[in-house]
Amino acid sequence: MTLSSLVLEAPHGLLRQSYAPADMRGGGTINADGFGSGWYPEPGADAVRYRSAVPIWSDLAFPPVAAATRSGAVLAAVRSATTGMPVTVTAAAPFAEGRWLFSHNGVVRGWPRSVASLAAELPVTDLITLDAPTDAALLWALVRHRLRAGADPAVVLADVVTAVATSAPGSRLNLLLTDGTAIWATAWDHALSVRTTPDTALVASEPIDSLPTWNGVPDRHLVVAHPGHYRVHNLTTTGVP
Repeated sequence: MTLSSLVLEAPHGLLRQSYAPADMRGGGTINADGFGSGWYPEPGADAVRYRSAVPIWSDLAFPPVAAATRSGAVLAAVRSATTGMPVTVTAAAPFAEGRWLFSHNGVVRGWPRSVASLAAELPVTDLITLDAPTDAALLWALVRHRLRAGADPAVVLADVVTAVATSAPGSRLNLLLTDGTAIWATAWDHALSVRTTPDTALVASEPIDSLPTWNGVPDRHLVVAHPGHYRVHNLTTTGVP
């Protein structure tokens, strides 16, 4: 499938969600502070990205790129910047390293003091090379550090979300991660839905169409989705095996 079919052409794809989102959970009214798409040029390849600091509807270079780009896995996001955080290309998701693509939908309350102790656990070089001085970029650094150590992606997201929620109560923490073969995502005080078919897996903050096959991910749960099936874990009671 093309990037355009998912991001621009879907009835409630990210283009529409940028100016008419259905469920922002108090996080603003539109997503006009940049956007990005990441994909894989071929199976097993490292991810590539297109990111912009302008609203998705005003970037005239993206539609032809999206129409001409096909990939078996895509992570895309539109951004509504939290007050006080910069609107720059490097602040837009997806964040990337190698085969990993990552995004955050939500806000870390009390930023940055609330998570200073968690940031202190990172190597200094990771802190001084953050993509941007934003909560999402720090969350990516926390996730990436654990992935580099070889931890299971589901355990990584669960650990980061629960640690941040403890340090910064009231945060909204929908984290989304993919390596091109699977999707790991958390629902923490924000909407999240999943749909699988025998050949596809889709995870989105808001369903991109009105098909009845979307299922809401319960709050404070983690979903692991593959083409044809998905499983859900309770982040507050059962943990992640």
